[in-house]
Amino acid sequence: MAEIKSHEFERFLDKGAELYRFYVVYGPDRGLVSERAGLLAKRSGVSLDDPFALLKLDVADLQGSPGRLLDEVNALGLFGGDKLIWLRGVNNEKPVLDAVQAILEQGTPANTLLIEAGDLKKGSGLRKIVEPSRSVAVIPCYADDVRALNALIDTELALESLTITNDARKQLIDQLGGDRVASRNEIRKLALYCRGMGRIEEHHVDEIIGDASNISADDAVDAILTGDLPAFNRAFQKILTSKTPLFLILQSCLKQFQLLDLMKIEMEEKRTPAGQVMLTLGRHIHFKRKPVLERALAAWRPDVVTREAERIQSAVLMSRQRQSLEPSIVFHALLAAAVQASRR
Repeated sequence: MAEIKSHEFERFLDKGAELYRFYVVYGPDRGLVSERAGLLAKRSGVSLDDPFALLKLDVADLQGSPGRLLDEVNALGLFGGDKLIWLRGVNNEKPVLDAVQAILEQGTPANTLLIEAGDLKKGSGLRKIVEPSRSVAVIPCYADDVRALNALIDTELALESLTITNDARKQLIDQLGGDRVASRNEIRKLALYCRGMGRIEEHHVDEIIGDASNISADDAVDAILTGDLPAFNRAFQKILTSKTPLFLILQSCLKQFQLLDLMKIEMEEKRTPAGQVMLTLGRHIHFKRKPVLERALAAWRPDVVTREAERIQSAVLMSRQRQSLEPSIVFHALLAAAVQASRR
């Protein structure tokens, strides 16, 4: 396996990406996953404007056609040349796992395969298959910490020859969320607003920056975990307005409940305090969200966590089977979990 750490990605993109024909980009930061997948696609050598060379698929496209991914990876281009198969929304679905296993067993794929996945836990299906392989570039994408946010701020502001005061920087970091694309867009908006001013002051941040996590699934998930029903309603409406795919919200919430379940087991079986569990199993959680998880660990019973995870898993299946009712199915499943939390 070639695992590319966050600080290694830029160098890999410049000097190593072209050596691979199989990439797996995954992690809880959906914006960063999407951003890095897009950069890899540009380096693939395939024209992204050519519909005969680029095929974008969602996991739902493989339902009822489990062999399609393998067929597409091995298919010859209509007019010759390489193709890029870009598969998004992966979360250890069996058709994907079976196809990936077959692709690795047959050797170097005929075409380039780029998989964009969610927050895959260590030892889970897809990671278990691709990590032992030397022919796959695996790129984990975790939420930006303060150091990464500072680097992102410096990079974007330097493009406009801007500096920023310490107070303004702190104010800006406090308002950035755990989604790389949303954070980058907010910083660029600030840079555009302050173009030609030389230095950004605190009042500039107040005037132009909104909460970059407003359209993030994290807002909805945190409201569910804490039982804040008004906040959940606001977050869900923002998600609908932003056209964010609703299955991502279900996946995020399901992953959070699964993580809570693992944490509760660790606490009970090993008599581990919540703070220690957060340092181990919760080390990749965005620093702003850790207090929410700590409160949830104290409030939720293990049996209720398991039950709600099963409810959300059922909603994932129902939303795919009845897509016309997806908004209603997702809303009521998540609302039920939020109501449970409000009773804790």
